[in-house]
Amino acid sequence: MGFQGILTAAGRRRGLVLAVAAAPSIDAPIVERLTEEAAVVPLPGATPRVEILAAEGEVVAAGAPVARLRHDPGIRFVAPMAARVARVRLLPGHRLGEIVLFRERGGDAVSLPVPKDAEAEAETLSTLLHSAGFWPRIRRRPFGAMPLGSERPTAIVVMACDSRPLAPDPVRGLAGREEALARGLGALKALTAGPVFLCQAAGAPVLTARDAGPQVLVVTVGPRHPQGLAGIRVHDLCPAEIDRPVWDVDAEDVADLGDLLATGTLPQTRIVSVAGDAMTEPRLLRCQIGANTRGLCYGGTRPGSHLVLAGSPLDGWPSHWLGPRDRQVSVMVDRPPPADRHWFLSALMRTSRPRPLIPSAALVQATGGAFPAMAMLRALAAGDDETAIRLGALSLIEEDLALVDYVIGGAPRVTDRLRALLDRAEAEAAP
Repeated sequence: MGFQGILTAAGRRRGLVLAVAAAPSIDAPIVERLTEEAAVVPLPGATPRVEILAAEGEVVAAGAPVARLRHDPGIRFVAPMAARVARVRLLPGHRLGEIVLFRERGGDAVSLPVPKDAEAEAETLSTLLHSAGFWPRIRRRPFGAMPLGSERPTAIVVMACDSRPLAPDPVRGLAGREEALARGLGALKALTAGPVFLCQAAGAPVLTARDAGPQVLVVTVGPRHPQGLAGIRVHDLCPAEIDRPVWDVDAEDVADLGDLLATGTLPQTRIVSVAGDAMTEPRLLRCQIGANTRGLCYGGTRPGSHLVLAGSPLDGWPSHWLGPRDRQVSVMVDRPPPADRHWFLSALMRTSRPRPLIPSAALVQATGGAFPAMAMLRALAAGDDETAIRLGALSLIEEDLALVDYVIGGAPRVTDRLRALLDRAEAEAAP
């Protein structure tokens, strides 16, 4: 019995609609903008040990390897454009900080030989993905890091939807690429014995179940946040466990995989939204991976102080560069905290104890109804790892609970408590 079929995500109407600022219109033109600088950086929070393959001053082609993992040399980090290596910054222990590149116009792009059995043989496909620099685009649950080179997941979740505020519509990046997406989905099936889930928004299907092929389950997802987050879908469809990892990957990257299999060249650009209350108007750009975030918003910001975040206003962080999975730049007005607070709020802020968690409908909606909200938050607050894991914490990372922090304004943040739990669980699971 195959896995082909259609699923509807439970509680599609659960979640919140946030009015943060104007997002790019669904009909906005996509403008190509390659920044003069870009950087190869790791996933947020990750500091992999690497061996540098391109020295400062060296000219490299788009897709050429500039670093590789020390413990698994087959996994490469590649240049997102033809460029000259400007600066290599390593953290203590040969950990990757950043590799800054200056764009070289008219440069070459790397083309790899594609074995005939690449779409069907897991080992052959993995080797190709390692060499092409595709591996950093994959994120594993639990813990949210890049998977090990030899790992085989229980399931793979492909996200063709995104409910975060100001996020670009993934359908725009997939228009006209349905064949490449189907080819990439077909190849992913070789990497897991379980199902491949394609999550897409209701009313805007990217592929039908027939087009997606056998072993691919098409999941219809509601529009409210956090329904369009990978962690919520992983928890709903195939909860991750220590010995049962689940991968998630963006649908545009899967279409890039389809192009890699067809041409031998992995595309290094993607659709990125640049929006926020500090922008004169939101932008929808096609830029390179690792693009300079300030270059993307140049000439479109309002006067005054502002924050440039890689990611959404809820879960983004100040960064000079887009990360391997980032598809948003949020440019927000930098407002100082209010000088005068109500006396009761000031008292809560000064107390030595954490602020009380007050059950509310908004708090339940902030988790998308995926799990008992108060039970999870109490377990995280108390350091009750066993209960939090039983409720599904191993399927989540910080972005999945960022809306909870927004709703409750807690201190310390729920996302910090989740990360502390994940770090403890990872340390205990280490051999």
